[in-house]
This record gives sequence, structure tokens and C-alpha cells, in this order.
Amino acid sequence: MFLELTVGEYRATCACCKTFRSQIEGIEPRAEYTNRVREAVIDRLLEDGMSAHRLQQALRRDFLLDLSDGFLSDCLDWKVRQTDMPGYRQWTLDNFSGTLCIDELHLGHRTLLLATDPIGDFPVAFAVVSANDQAHMRGFLNNLRNHGFLPQVVVTDGSNLYPTVLADLWPHARHQLCVFHVLKDINTHVFDALRRLRRALARKGGRKRRRGRPSKAQKQARARRGKTKTEQGHFVWKHRHLIVTRPEHLDGRQRRWLSQMFGYLPALRALRAFALRIYRLFDPEQSPHQARCRRAALVRDAQYQSDPDLSSALELLSAEKFDKMMAFLHSPHARRVRTNNHVERTNRRLRYLEKVRYKWRRRRTIVRFIVLALDRWHQQRLTQKQTAVTPDTQSKGVETRKPAS
Repeated sequence: MFLELTVGEYRATCACCKTFRSQIEGIEPRAEYTNRVREAVIDRLLEDGMSAHRLQQALRRDFLLDLSDGFLSDCLDWKVRQTDMPGYRQWTLDNFSGTLCIDELHLGHRTLLLATDPIGDFPVAFAVVSANDQAHMRGFLNNLRNHGFLPQVVVTDGSNLYPTVLADLWPHARHQLCVFHVLKDINTHVFDALRRLRRALARKGGRKRRRGRPSKAQKQARARRGKTKTEQGHFVWKHRHLIVTRPEHLDGRQRRWLSQMFGYLPALRALRAFALRIYRLFDPEQSPHQARCRRAALVRDAQYQSDPDLSSALELLSAEKFDKMMAFLHSPHARRVRTNNHVERTNRRLRYLEKVRYKWRRRRTIVRFIVLALDRWHQQRLTQKQTAVTPDTQSKGVETRKPAS
């Protein structure tokens, strides 16, 4: 549909001779499309994750609109001018739960520093810096403190960027190391021990086979003898993930495979017992005193100390780091955040949208995109909240009784 509009242009009566043109609501000055076209562009970029090229093809196919690259960039700038980032910062400060997750994301030659609230489920702040170092991290967290954020718990990974900075800026906040990363590092040493045992089993060799295609009788005899040592080692390595899988996540077939692995390599029982004790060590239902007792018993176990790989895993549970791993036990039960998965999921979402779909790599375009993504998320949260608290406006029948005469 084409709209032909007639607007008035007025000249000032003073000596400046400036002209003023009336503007119609919903259409930008000197624009060829209404704001509904601009909103359609923003929706397809942020909601549908389309690239600029696919967006142009979709609007050309569906609405016969031939949009230029400059118009797409102008739509983004137009939307950014409508965002209220100071209002968003105040909203995050008013709804802050006291738990802060921090992580960094590498975007080419730049780094995105991001902080989120895992309990409130919203991003708090971000910064695009030129280097992932302690100076930029200190400046980012110092700005959060100046804005009024005083967290009680700060969740990070095991990077060396955080301990000194957090101790200086928020000395009263507990530093929680991500339990997911700790378990990942410990399981790496468990797999190293499994790899060593599996290679020792495979070196025992197997049975020699005759040349040519085996007959039916030979196949039956081979099946009766069972798997060779090499085949057993291959089976153990193929199902190595079962050694560190939690018992509640195993089904019947996986339990049979695990028993078969123990039959091939009885030494795997020690690795399985070690993995289960590690999971029990990070049980959220325990008290800090129970956690310290379990750690002391695990570290003093001679069976695990004699294994070179498991002893390396126990070195990760030093007393200083273990207190930071167990910081979540001091929080109320409903606020026990053990990992920084919330901020990492947000980072992965931003990387997917910005790098895979967006591919605008300059700092200005990166910041513009993140501002639009945060604003879109904020508006969705406000809409959901208003929908949840809005009472039912439908009229309800009220039974009335006429008094008896």
C-alpha cells in the first residue's frame, strides 16, 4: 500500500528565515517507509536472528520492499535512540538480588565483559574493552560499585582476573568459584587415569587371526571366547563418560555397560568411587562443617594419593580454594548459586546473534547490538510482569437475592 502525504512547511517570521515542517506520527522525517517497516526490521534481526542479507530477501519476498543496507543501519540507530539505558540501570539496581555472575567473552580483537543476576534472571551491565586484563576488569567492576551495586556473592570461574579485584572492591562479598568448572577440571584428571589403565589393557594384545574370511564355525568360536584385550580397551574408552556420570542419570542399559567395564578393568571401580565422592563433596544439602570433613577425609585417602592422576585432581581442592568453592553453603537455601552458567548462557546467546547472524564487527556496532538486545529483553520482562499481575477484567456474575415480601 502506498500512502501519499501532504505536509505543511512554515517559515519563521524573524530574521533567521528558518523553516519548520509538520511531522506525521509514525513516520520519521524524510522517510520513505512508516515505522512499522522499521519495527519489522528490528524484529527479524533480534527475534528471528536473521542476517541482513536474509532479512532483505524476506521483506522483498513477503512485502515487495527493496531495503538498502543504509536503511537497515538507520533502523538500528533509530531504535537505539529510543532506548532508556539509565532507566534500565536503575531497574536492575532496584531488582538486584545480591548475587552477581561475571564472565568475559572474546569477540575478535575485543572482549565483552558481562555481569548478570542469576536469581533475578537478567543482565546487569556490560563493557566492550580492547584487552582481557585485570585493569579493564577493575574498571568495569568499579563502575558497578559506583552505580550502587553491593553484591553479597560474586560467582566467577577460576581465572586469575578476579580474586585481587574482588577483594579490593567488595571485601565483604563472598567469592564463589564455579563448581561446574571445578568438576570439569577434576574429571579431566579422572579421564587421564582411565586412559592410562586402558592403554595398559590394550598392550596385553589380542588373539591372532587367520588370513582370509572367517568361517561360520570360527565366528562362533570367537564369540564364545569373548572380546580380545584390544576390543575391551576400545569398549572402555568408548563409554568412558559413564565413569563420571551421576547415578541418577544412568539408565538400565548404561548400568549394564558400566558393570561390563568393571569386568574388563576392575581398577575402574576406584575411579568410579572417587567421582561419586567428589559429587558428594559438593552436595548443596550439607553444612560447611560437613563439607570440610568430607574434603579432609578425601584428601587423606591413601588409595587416591598413590594414583598420580587422582593426586593431581586432589591438588585442585586446596584449603584456600575449597572455601571459595563452598561459599554457596553460607547463602539461604533458595539463593545457593554454585555455577556461573547463567552468565555463560547469556554470552553464548549474544555470540550466536552477534557473530553468526549479525557479523558487524566494529566496536560501535557491537555496542549498538548489545544495547538493542538488552532493551528488547527488558521490554519482554516488563510485558510478562504486567500480564501476570493484571487482574481478570471479564465481568463475573453475582448472585443476588430479592428480600421476601
